[in-house]
Amino acid sequence: MQGRREPHESTLSETAETNYDRDFTAPQRFAPALVVLWSHDEPERVGEVVVLPPTARGMSFTLGRAVESYEDGSLPLTLRRLRPFSSEDRGPFQSARVSRWQIRITVEQGDELAIEGIGKGELRINDQATRGAVVGPGDTIEAVGRFVLQATRRPLDWPRTGGWPDPFPFGAADRFGLVGESPAAWLLRQQILFLAQRDGHVLVEGPSGVGKELVVRAIHGASSRGARPLIARNAATIPEPLIDAELFGNLKDYPGAGTPDRSGLFGDADRSSLFLDEIGELSETLQASLLRVMDSGEYQRLGDSSMRATDVRVLAATNRQPGELKHDFLARFLHRVRVPGFGERPEDVVLVARHLLRGFAAGDPTLAERFFVKGEPALSARLVVALAHHRFTAHTRELTELLWRAVATSSGPLIDLPADFVVRPAPAPAPASSDSTDPRELSREQIVAALARVGGVRDRAWRELGLRSRDQLKRLLKKHDIT
Repeated sequence: MQGRREPHESTLSETAETNYDRDFTAPQRFAPALVVLWSHDEPERVGEVVVLPPTARGMSFTLGRAVESYEDGSLPLTLRRLRPFSSEDRGPFQSARVSRWQIRITVEQGDELAIEGIGKGELRINDQATRGAVVGPGDTIEAVGRFVLQATRRPLDWPRTGGWPDPFPFGAADRFGLVGESPAAWLLRQQILFLAQRDGHVLVEGPSGVGKELVVRAIHGASSRGARPLIARNAATIPEPLIDAELFGNLKDYPGAGTPDRSGLFGDADRSSLFLDEIGELSETLQASLLRVMDSGEYQRLGDSSMRATDVRVLAATNRQPGELKHDFLARFLHRVRVPGFGERPEDVVLVARHLLRGFAAGDPTLAERFFVKGEPALSARLVVALAHHRFTAHTRELTELLWRAVATSSGPLIDLPADFVVRPAPAPAPASSDSTDPRELSREQIVAALARVGGVRDRAWRELGLRSRDQLKRLLKKHDIT
């Protein structure tokens, strides 16, 4: 998608473009991470992350209120507001509900993390009670009554040098209404930035409800054409017999007396952008009628003997596969961008939900009085876990409908999960060791030998022995008086 910089004046910084050009083509390496989805007392932490570099394989860390190491030497982690160009250390949890060392995290192979509950309260992984389990991207970790995390990934090269030309608060919507702090959300913003600084027709792809129109309006608004209004039309609603009149216009009294003079969509969009939604619904005949004007800007109004010229950038959207378009019509779109669904950025779902709820409350003050605390929507942990695991098919539209149902059926101070909402079954958490050993079968000699093989490191020894958790090893050491 890279190409020569167009001669028109850009509304965004050259520095940001240079960073994006480099980022767009460079392969990325990712590290396992945990993102905050919910906090009982610190809702402002939603979206903050801890990143565990894969080079720390076998090492253990803790997350809680502590800033010092655990008794076994596990290192404390702090939460960060991490973006491609910035990283703000937010420290550990502050709530008194959270134990000093609430969970222990050990880096396993690849993206896997071994999670153990070492603080007060129940631990639930994928909404199932457990003492410890191995998690991967998409799994949820709930310290009941305290916080909910989700396993995810973050690029190893975040943050990078440079900055972002359009600052906005962490976790909030940017100026175009896009919400998300995941790598997929930031890649989409960078693609918008790239396309806004160039010309050429754009095809925006993605499933229904992901926000394709939002992306189209962002590309137009951030471009040099953005000072002029975007001309928009749903292509599926244009009757085939009227397509030429709708697109190109007609002279007065043509084709019949009394017909008003019309400039058509291409005439209206001169020096601006024309957004054609659901472009895949156009027949091949109608697609063919657009080829010349997309190539040269030339078109002819009905009843007019002369050609006209227009400077229009076509921004089209479709939820169909691009291959379903007429091949020569598809070729006219120099740029294509795909909008990811929630399945590709599940950690953003709660941020989007909070943004939508703020919009609800802005139009209905009674909702703000019932369900908001210090300007933030009060969600139940049960709702948050359900959102994290649900397979959305209509994405933001489906989420909006779900939230209205939740608001309508919640009787307490929290916005809770509707009783009739069906969540896809969560996968059962994997045991911390795939070949679990019965602790009663281990002799003192076997335990001592395992400790010797791993240099006395307990977090390696319990795995070496095939135990389910470090706590099992701790009890065995006490039983056999091993120091």
